[in-house]
Amino acid sequence: MQYSIGVEYALHCLVYLIDIPPDATVGIKELSAFQGISETYLSKIFGKLAKAGIVGSVPGVKGGYKLAKPPAEISFWDVVEAVEGVTPIFQCKNIKDNSYLCRSDDEYAACARAMPCTINLTMLEAEESMRNSLRGKSLLWLNEELDRVLTPKARQDTRDYFAGVGGV
Repeated sequence: MQYSIGVEYALHCLVYLIDIPPDATVGIKELSAFQGISETYLSKIFGKLAKAGIVGSVPGVKGGYKLAKPPAEISFWDVVEAVEGVTPIFQCKNIKDNSYLCRSDDEYAACARAMPCTINLTMLEAEESMRNSLRGKSLLWLNEELDRVLTPKARQDTRDYFAGVGGV
């Protein structure tokens, strides 16, 4: 299992949008230049984020993106789900129904076919634990962590960059 690089790009870019003025936006061109990533790819990611209601877009020359809701209300899971979709990681193919014991018509085989797959239930339980962990981390939390682990100068330089490129 592996999330696409799009999740990482999205989280990095979204945290940059936290500190822009409420009436400002930041364009894909500026976000992609700062990150050193493809504008085309980032544009596709932001389309998904907009569709999920995580960012809002403003069209036009001075247009761009801004957060559509407060950072405390945007969880890591919201971003993962927007970028990756909602398909479960584990896709049970119910191969237990193909086993030797389930191929007959006796009572045991009928019972085995009717029971939920223990492997599937375990994998779905693990996925739910991961989703809950990611739901517990928000963009606000990420922003506060970055304030804690990065130098004040690095944080200020990033904020100054996006303050200087934000459209109004």
